[in-house]
Amino acid sequence: MIYLDNAATTKPLQSAVKNYENLLTDCFFNPSSTYGGGIETKKIIERSREKILKLFPANYEVIFTAGGTEADNTAIFNYSKRGNIVTSKGEHSAVFESFNELKKRGLEVRFANLNEDGSVNKQSLLSLIDDKTTFVSIVHVNNETGAINDINDLSKSVKKKNSSVVFHSDGVQAFGKIPYSICDSVDMYSISAHKIGGLKGTGALIKKKRLTISPYIFGGGQENGMRSGTENVFGISIFGDVAKLHYENIRQNYQEVKKLKQLFVDNLDRENVRILSGNNSSPYVLSLSAEGLKGEVIMHMLEDFGVIIGTGSACSSRHRHSRILKECGYRDSVLDGALRVSFIDGITPDEVIFACEKLNECVKKLKGIMG
Repeated sequence: MIYLDNAATTKPLQSAVKNYENLLTDCFFNPSSTYGGGIETKKIIERSREKILKLFPANYEVIFTAGGTEADNTAIFNYSKRGNIVTSKGEHSAVFESFNELKKRGLEVRFANLNEDGSVNKQSLLSLIDDKTTFVSIVHVNNETGAINDINDLSKSVKKKNSSVVFHSDGVQAFGKIPYSICDSVDMYSISAHKIGGLKGTGALIKKKRLTISPYIFGGGQENGMRSGTENVFGISIFGDVAKLHYENIRQNYQEVKKLKQLFVDNLDRENVRILSGNNSSPYVLSLSAEGLKGEVIMHMLEDFGVIIGTGSACSSRHRHSRILKECGYRDSVLDGALRVSFIDGITPDEVIFACEKLNECVKKLKGIMG
């Protein structure tokens, strides 16, 4: 199998999983327990926390969650209670639908327009900020087109207009992949383990220490009272390891994946397949369209050859058309044929070429059938 849907999820890193197998068999204790086994298990969580904290400035802290969606929701619902709140039309559904829910509850919600590549239109964003704006959330890397938003620049520009705004970013498709360092104007940042070789069901909200969080999951007071529930020790421990590993090799991996993406593009039948991703998009994500055809049909044809790609966000795959690509201004025939190829380090050039050749073959065959 050649797996090229890594923006949906990644294969767990086997070395990290193996390192912590004993947590499922021997060191299985509840980290809230006060006897020896529980104390040792708690230490494992804290070591993982420290590994992730080292990747951010000193004035931030980590709240472990059950994934990026919970991290986004925690940030949004804590700081979207008055005034108006602003996001973009290109957000992951975890953010977009949270804002829609708040709109239903009576809050004034504003959505910034997108550029053709899926990035946030800065002028549109800033035009929505006023003295009543309390919260802004802008995705770091668009999960469908791979467009990279300069969240440091955007957050600074937003706070020049209103310094009291709390600025959040969904960094799920950027963390461990895009070389960057968040600046002081980014207040909260959501990350997820399973996008970088960790396990599903594990994520975190990175937030400034000065910001208070009211929990919406109540119970035993874990995560310093900010997120109750017995911790996912296995997932958290692996998260720390894969995050550390990805950051140790982040620039090398970035360049490697950039070459793989370019190799795919170079072998693509450009007469039949259109590239939707911009030139400066993340090397990890490539948005395409076999215009006039059905992307889902092509996806299943490729599956017969052992090639796995996506048709867009896995979290929104039940909808006929991509909301984000529609907001980029594409017509229905382009939306129908939408495909997403997403890479990760470790894929070989031969696998990339094979996958691309099979894509070309499937598109050509389907076009012939469709007449």
